[in-house]
Amino acid sequence: MRLATITVKKTGHTCAAVVTSKGLYTVEKVNEKWNKNWATQIFEIIQEQQLEEMNQWYRQDGRELLENDREHLLSLDEVKYEPLYRHPRKIWGIGLNYVEHAADLSEKAPNTEPASFMKPDTTIIGPHDTIKIPLQSERTTAEAELGIIIGKPCKDVSEEDAPHVIAGFTNIIDMTAEDILQKNPRYLTRSKSFDTFFSFGPHLVTPDEVEDVHKLSVATVINGQIHRQNVVSNMTFGPWYLVSFHSKVMSLLPGDIISTGTPGAVPIRDGDVVECHIDGFEKLVNPVQDLKKR
Repeated sequence: MRLATITVKKTGHTCAAVVTSKGLYTVEKVNEKWNKNWATQIFEIIQEQQLEEMNQWYRQDGRELLENDREHLLSLDEVKYEPLYRHPRKIWGIGLNYVEHAADLSEKAPNTEPASFMKPDTTIIGPHDTIKIPLQSERTTAEAELGIIIGKPCKDVSEEDAPHVIAGFTNIIDMTAEDILQKNPRYLTRSKSFDTFFSFGPHLVTPDEVEDVHKLSVATVINGQIHRQNVVSNMTFGPWYLVSFHSKVMSLLPGDIISTGTPGAVPIRDGDVVECHIDGFEKLVNPVQDLKKR
């Protein structure tokens, strides 16, 4: 199953929707037509542990029911994709998780423990929202990444159990004011935390939709051209290790996000369009504006 947060253009109403091959179907309408009582925002669906039940219904009967109810399906032209949600308790980012990306920055990739950092929720934007290069930066980069969304409260999770505590996956574009970071590595948090520096969505993809996460290809795309592409299996620290490792640092909560690292960061400039492409996922696209050029 795939979920999205949408705003219906005709009404301005924002809610969760199930993504089908025929269109989008709001969870509100699912509740009304099939006597369900599910939360109608993705963050609440995850927090209230309803995703597994929803997905089971969708796989057994729901997909056919929704796709045959053409009257209530919404087309992409009728909606605007929003970020999946705006206020996760935590966003973990992973730096230099592909050896090739570390070489871009003339740095040695960490090989004993992940180089992780945290970001505030004020960085969050969604599909087609504008990335804004801040006044303080002359060199900002964008990085396409695979995102892991935590689905259950967990602590000290083993790698073997990690797949059972996630809600699913999503696309992420993470930004860095690279010139600020290069002044001093202690400036990492500041360089990562400007408004609009974290785009994610448009879909939450449940694990059953992904045959093998390690085989997914992730690409940073700029103005329609692939800048850098790599496969998840080439990460230094794989997805399940990252979940396990960070759960041993602090409790992970439903809706927490782990951004797993990029195959390559690309410098962005005013007027650019940057994209995150992941095999089988809807692409994430964001235009760029340099605030110094306003």
